[in-house]
Amino acid sequence: MPGIPIANRTKRVLLGLIGSPIAHSAAPAMHETAARAAGFALHYHLIEVAGAGRDDLVAMLDGVRRMGFSGVNVTYPYKEAVVPLLDALSQEAAAMGAVNTVVARDGVLTGHNTDATGFATAYRALNRDDGDAPVAIIGTGGVGKAIGFALVGCGVGHLKLFDSDPAKAQALATQIGARARVEICTSVEAAAAGTAGLVNGTPIGMLPNRDSPIPAGLIHKSQWVADAVYHPLWTPLLKAAQTAGAMVMTGRELSINQAVDAFTLFTGVQPPAGAIAEAFDRALAAQEASHKAA
Repeated sequence: MPGIPIANRTKRVLLGLIGSPIAHSAAPAMHETAARAAGFALHYHLIEVAGAGRDDLVAMLDGVRRMGFSGVNVTYPYKEAVVPLLDALSQEAAAMGAVNTVVARDGVLTGHNTDATGFATAYRALNRDDGDAPVAIIGTGGVGKAIGFALVGCGVGHLKLFDSDPAKAQALATQIGARARVEICTSVEAAAAGTAGLVNGTPIGMLPNRDSPIPAGLIHKSQWVADAVYHPLWTPLLKAAQTAGAMVMTGRELSINQAVDAFTLFTGVQPPAGAIAEAFDRALAAQEASHKAA
C-alpha cells in the first residue's frame, strides 16, 4: 500500500477535502488526531468550492500535485466528476466510476474509493446474512455507487435502486452487471417494498435540511436502516427507524471506517486503534453543542 517513507514521517503531511458544503466535516479532526497518535505532524485543509466545473476541479487537482499534498479526500458533489481528471484509478474505483480518496505521489494522482471498503466493514459488523433478500439504495450518486459495490461484495444478491435521475440508477445497475440482481424502481415506495435493508445515499437529512428520503411508514422492525449522512448523527430517517424498532447504522460507522482506510492509503501507517473514532465523536459533540446554542 502506498505511503510516505519511514524516514520522512517527521515531516508535516498535508491533506485536504474537496467538496461543498464541508464546514461540518469531521475529517480534519480524525486525520490530524490519528497522525498525532502515530507520532507525526499532519495538517488537513478544507477546500470548499460550490458549483465547481471541470476547469475548477482541474485547477484544484493541479494544486494538489504542486503544493506538496500527500492526497485529498473528495466528497459531495464531486466524487464522480473527478474520475476522468485523475492519472490512475484503483480497480474498484474504476469499476464504479466514483472516487473519495486521491493519493498524490511524485505528481501522480491515483483515485481510490474507501467509501466502499468503509461501508463493507460497517455492514459486516451488523452480522447480517441478507443473501438474496433485497436491499434498497435511495440515491445512486457517488456514495450510493460505493454502497452498492460494498453490499454486492459482502454477498448481497439483490439490490433495488431509486434515484431522482433514473440514468444514475441505470448506470449503477450496468456497472454491477451480473454480480447481483438489480431492480431500478420508479419511486421510493417501490424500492422500499419487501426489503431487508434500506440505505440513504442522498444528502437529504443533512443539516440544515430536516427531511427524510424514506417515509416513516415504509420502515419496519424486520429491516436494517443505514444513513450516509452524519450531520446530524441521528437524522430524521434514523429516528423513524429507531421508533419502528429497526436495526440502525448511523453515518458514524461509514465515516470512521472510510477515514481509517484513507489514512492508511495517504500515509502508509495504520492509524492507532480508536484514535479516529474518538476524534469523530468529539467533533460531532462539538457540532451538536454549537447547533443547540445557535
